[in-house]
Amino acid sequence: MSRKSPFVVSADWLEKRLNEPGLSIVDASWYLPAQNRDPRAEYDAAHIPGAVFFDQDKVADHSSGLPHMIPPEAEFAQQASSMGITADDTIVVYDGPGIFTAPRVWWLFRLMGAKNVFVLDGGFDRWKAEGRPVTAEVTKIAPSTFIAKCDMRQVASFQKMRAIVEDGSVQIADARSSGRFSGEEPEPRAGMRSGHMPGARNVPVMSLSQNGELKDLDALKTIFEQAGIDLDKPVVTSCGSGVTAAAITLALQSLGHKDNLLYDGSWSEWGSRADTPVETGKAK
Repeated sequence: MSRKSPFVVSADWLEKRLNEPGLSIVDASWYLPAQNRDPRAEYDAAHIPGAVFFDQDKVADHSSGLPHMIPPEAEFAQQASSMGITADDTIVVYDGPGIFTAPRVWWLFRLMGAKNVFVLDGGFDRWKAEGRPVTAEVTKIAPSTFIAKCDMRQVASFQKMRAIVEDGSVQIADARSSGRFSGEEPEPRAGMRSGHMPGARNVPVMSLSQNGELKDLDALKTIFEQAGIDLDKPVVTSCGSGVTAAAITLALQSLGHKDNLLYDGSWSEWGSRADTPVETGKAK
């Protein structure tokens, strides 16, 4: 039997526990402009009963000028509390296609001190296709207090990334598509250079899942080995704006890898600056 990540739960598991006290279900769907999907409208039309919507554009640090940056601890606590979530809840996060943007919110809740956080395997698209319960009813939210304890030791700053690129001390795993990584495809955000950080390896987010399910542990291990990532050494994850990087973090931590950081600014920061080195082509 294939071994699965300890951080994912099945649709069967979740369906059996709907309405259980202490369970919080979070729709963390977010899409690139080219996907032409409106996550909030989709949530309003149909969601898992009891789910709340987590707006990844809204729950962010808007003072940085960069998309999806980690919100201040107090801001996150206020937003999570307004969703009826506490740090002691069992939190299950899902998105539309599966392992795409849900891992970012899985990572954020853990960063802010929640311990029991999971991602729904298969995503909401499959949940609906399998005829599982959905509703358009507004979720009733009970008053709660989320006490946040943000651990920024899990995050790589721009200064840290610059040092990593200069001295090669930490492996860089980039979740963007191979075309964006190599520079053959343009970036979806205006003003971005194309390519990748020197020394980075490409681990496209879509390679980590199949039919919306995180691949089993042996397959994940093989993906990292083929990308040239040594799982015995530290890794920093990156992507376009810090969202899909968390899917690599999920895969790493599923394999028991503990020495990993997430570069929150990701390519939105690195690729928009004039003073950062950029390489094109496949990883060397």
